[in-house]
Amino acid sequence: MLQLKNWDNKTWLSSDSYINAFNSFLLKKKKLNKNSKILDIGCGRGKIIGSLSRKFKLLDKPIGIDPIVHKDVDKSIDFRDQDIFKFFKINNHKFDLIMIKQTLHFFNKSKRKELIKTCKNNLKKNGVLIILSLNTSKNEIPCFQLMKRKLNRGLVRDSIMLNSANKMLKNTKIDKFKYEVSITKDKYIKMLKQRYISCLINLTKNQINKGINEIKRNYPNKIIFNDILICIKYKYS
Repeated sequence: MLQLKNWDNKTWLSSDSYINAFNSFLLKKKKLNKNSKILDIGCGRGKIIGSLSRKFKLLDKPIGIDPIVHKDVDKSIDFRDQDIFKFFKINNHKFDLIMIKQTLHFFNKSKRKELIKTCKNNLKKNGVLIILSLNTSKNEIPCFQLMKRKLNRGLVRDSIMLNSANKMLKNTKIDKFKYEVSITKDKYIKMLKQRYISCLINLTKNQINKGINEIKRNYPNKIIFNDILICIKYKYS
């Protein structure tokens, strides 16, 4: 899996506003209580499920899986930096909610199928699997030209990936989460330097710097756009 280190490193994705909006959306998909068991695959610093842990005073900390160990992981989660398939081999719990947020595309086709099947098998009755990915059409993420080309290629692959996941799961409900981002150009440039999104990971420093010059020329001092995610919900019954 590619190592995406900064997607939630002081970005809008880690802001209280975003987390509150996202969790309000999530709770419409699955009602939770203090007894709920939650698994977040690709949790980053675990701010989203950490917020849920505190909100519901969960008796069992939600489990977050991520290959990157951050110093500032949320203390309200049970963080595991282990391979997800190894985790499931030793796991003896069923979950009320399993979330794969903007992570499924890091797995190859066969591993994605295996992961989805394994997640289904690890849901409680009425448990919910949520898969979220960037909106694949009319995406509004601010881009420079090379970034846009790489992002669009990735979104084509993501569209195929989501269609395949939807066919595997069956009886799903598809929805979209929309969050309006307002960010200064300077802050966004800092995020670009930190390679906050996967289409930037393999770009050279020179390519990033050229792209930043494009952003400086083409965007206003305050950038406003909608960050939109496609959400696939599967309920085990």
